[in-house]
Amino acid sequence: MSDVDTLIFPRWLLPMAPADGVLTDHAIAVDGGRIVAVLPAAQACREFDARETVELPGHALLPGFVNAHTHAAMSLMRGLADDLPLMEWLEGHIWPVEARFVSSEFVAHGTELAVAEMLRGGTTCFNDMYFFPGAVAETAVAAGIRASVGLILIDFPTAWAEGPQEYLDKGFAVHDKYKGHPLVSSMFAPHAPYTVSDGPLGKMRMYADELDLRVHMHVHETAFEVAESEKATGKRPLARLDELGLLNPGLLAVHMTQLTEAEIEACATAGVHVLHCPESNMKLASGACPVAALRAAGVNLALGTDGAASNNDLDMIGEMRSAALLGKLTADAADALPAASVLHMATAGGAAALGLGDEIGTLEPGKWADLCAIDLDRVETRPVYDPIAQIVYSADRGQVTDTWVAGRRLLRERELTTIDLDTTLARTDEWRERLQAT
Repeated sequence: MSDVDTLIFPRWLLPMAPADGVLTDHAIAVDGGRIVAVLPAAQACREFDARETVELPGHALLPGFVNAHTHAAMSLMRGLADDLPLMEWLEGHIWPVEARFVSSEFVAHGTELAVAEMLRGGTTCFNDMYFFPGAVAETAVAAGIRASVGLILIDFPTAWAEGPQEYLDKGFAVHDKYKGHPLVSSMFAPHAPYTVSDGPLGKMRMYADELDLRVHMHVHETAFEVAESEKATGKRPLARLDELGLLNPGLLAVHMTQLTEAEIEACATAGVHVLHCPESNMKLASGACPVAALRAAGVNLALGTDGAASNNDLDMIGEMRSAALLGKLTADAADALPAASVLHMATAGGAAALGLGDEIGTLEPGKWADLCAIDLDRVETRPVYDPIAQIVYSADRGQVTDTWVAGRRLLRERELTTIDLDTTLARTDEWRERLQAT
């Protein structure tokens, strides 16, 4: 027998590879933070001697969710400015608050709150776009969660940097510090076409090519954005990005609610990844991403929550249900976005978009053991005919009992193991009092 750290025996195992199937009477063996084997339960008992055995008789075990688009620290602004259109929300409320309060401490405390929420909902990796990315990375490492941190780029000054070159220089420092880290990766994060001009974008593209870094950007979020771009430049934002050499497999385009058939085909041809945030788009009335058409064209789709200031949660299970239902409605077809496809977006699709598909997103030997367990043995999710459909259409994040990142159990039977929740919530209350006093 071989010694391993952990053997997990779930009722259902959803490996998400090589196809979106369901295994029963199987186990997963974990050692050194990585998956050693996925095999029949009886065989696992014969072949492995585990230091810890986890029995999950009513649970589905699946890859941890990859939240492909977040502004984690904005959790401290949850509910601060609701029921407003995007530009009024940004210019009249969010940007003024950020100008006054955002700091390394604000970002660290807000990110910790977000990480606690995400771990309790089965998210094991998040792709962030916010100021002070070093504080995001440091907080993620302390909690043990996997993070892709955005190296922010905007034309105008903020608490993080005064101008484009300083944004780039500070981003390089964060990238260099965490290069090769087992939990932290990085990519460029220019905010949007309307906040970053051609010069900085061109320079960033050159660095992205040189450093082999991806680019994470809000694109075609609203009809207003597209119309303003056409007025100012005579081009739609995607056409402008294409001219700058940014329409390529390294582009992670967020939202994408305003797309023509030709633009969908161009994204498919270029290998662009689309990060879908249905709840934020609906709440801000930004529009609906044509997910079914993108999927039919062969575009890789990932799922994100956006920030808690515009969603207002970081709940990937809820996001999956919204994505599935909205996808059917906008395509006028009940089979437009099946449950298995949405679960793929939330796991393997997100991992592929982040360039981490060889490391996470599916349960295969050699990959990191980033896992979540969902208890389907509840009144709300019984009877279970298809665990994938049950997770997408019936479950809620409160049914996530356990979460592992690199084999480390960060949520154990609903209790966080690396975050002092009382301290986190006390800090959150302090920030609420400060922001509410403005």
